[in-house]
Amino acid sequence: MAVAVLLGDHASSVELCPLRYQFAAVRGGSYDDNWLVIGGSVATPQGSWSFADPCLLAHEARQVSAWLRAVAAGTVAVTGPDAEGWLSPDTWFVERVLAVSLADRTDSGAVIGVHLSLEAGPPWQQGDDGADIYQYFVELQMDTAALLHEADRWDLALNSFPAR
Repeated sequence: MAVAVLLGDHASSVELCPLRYQFAAVRGGSYDDNWLVIGGSVATPQGSWSFADPCLLAHEARQVSAWLRAVAAGTVAVTGPDAEGWLSPDTWFVERVLAVSLADRTDSGAVIGVHLSLEAGPPWQQGDDGADIYQYFVELQMDTAALLHEADRWDLALNSFPAR
């Protein structure tokens, strides 16, 4: 069974797992050779769904655990909406499918936002033209120990997927 990172609290959860390279054979291109298919399962009070999409490059995937550790260390700034009410995540990737942001800091940890767009978005938003990229997000309250634990689990999962 693949190792996954489980970000969650009493109300919602987002589970992410690197499943495979998009292309099994090395093709000789830094992008094509390093696309990882990420599987996800999301549960919120509004509904549950899953996805699998080649949405992170191998080096981008490593940024996820680095970001979780930085949140746990208190070095990531809280991101709020802009003057028009739009929220831009503080960490995003080439494919506009997943992103993360720090919604709030608590005495024992943080409230993180996992932004899910396009193929990773909720089924009731499928077919949107992408105008609302990053605007759907799941907020999860996690303590510092859980953030660090999940960062370690993510790194463990990525051991099978070195940059090629």
